[in-house]
Amino acid sequence: MTVKRTGRLAVLAAVPAVVSLTLGLSGTALAESGKAYQIDLAQLNASGSSGTVMLSLKGRQLTVQIESRGMVPGQPSAQHLHGSTKGHDFHCPDATDDTDGDGVLSNTEATHDYGDINISLTTSGDTEATSGLAVERMPVADKQGRLSYKRTITVGQDVVDHIKDLHVVQHGIDRNKNDKYDFEGAGKSELDPKLPQEATAPTNCGEVKGAAVGSIPVGGIETGGGSPQRAAVPATVRDSAAIAVLAVVAGAVAVTRRRATAVPVRKETTRGGA
Repeated sequence: MTVKRTGRLAVLAAVPAVVSLTLGLSGTALAESGKAYQIDLAQLNASGSSGTVMLSLKGRQLTVQIESRGMVPGQPSAQHLHGSTKGHDFHCPDATDDTDGDGVLSNTEATHDYGDINISLTTSGDTEATSGLAVERMPVADKQGRLSYKRTITVGQDVVDHIKDLHVVQHGIDRNKNDKYDFEGAGKSELDPKLPQEATAPTNCGEVKGAAVGSIPVGGIETGGGSPQRAAVPATVRDSAAIAVLAVVAGAVAVTRRRATAVPVRKETTRGGA
């Protein structure tokens, strides 16, 4: 019994160390390999627009690739990375955010949810937030409403650290279905009265997959309301740790059983009897 107990305690005592090591390795592997992020763009304003975004980080070089469809044919689409690099919680809006009830979710109404512009995804020149309405430097959809975009830009360390807190939003809708932006569809833009509302209203939005788990908001909302999410361990790390615990515990049980089998059980005999 002494041998069995000592063996069990020795093996189980090693579990925390092994789990810590495994968790540490998983975190390192995640940091090294988790440099590519996918975003699925979903329609806003009943635009019918959708698409896929890939964000790839190599140091401070961020490559953004976008393939979207259902855009306004032949029209430029302002597009940005919205959100926070301070750990605050933002997400894509929905129709309920049309607070004035005019049937159009404006950029101002949507900003309450997806935050201010962090990076303007222009085709050339600077990518500052101030270039958010530089439509002459934004990508243009083809005659079928398809849009392709790829650009590599240098970003700050804050973007690298909080890439999972940012969202991609493309703008431009065609409310009156005449294949162009005009003032008849939804009036003037609240951002710039020289532009139609159709040109600046969001057409789609997408969040980095896994952002709800990977983000660790650290305060209140920067723009608008809402409540910060509680900190959470990334799913990949959490699951790896769980698997490690199960594997180590299973190994401990197996070792204990083997040791139990290896220790002979001495039969007690009585004098004069078998």
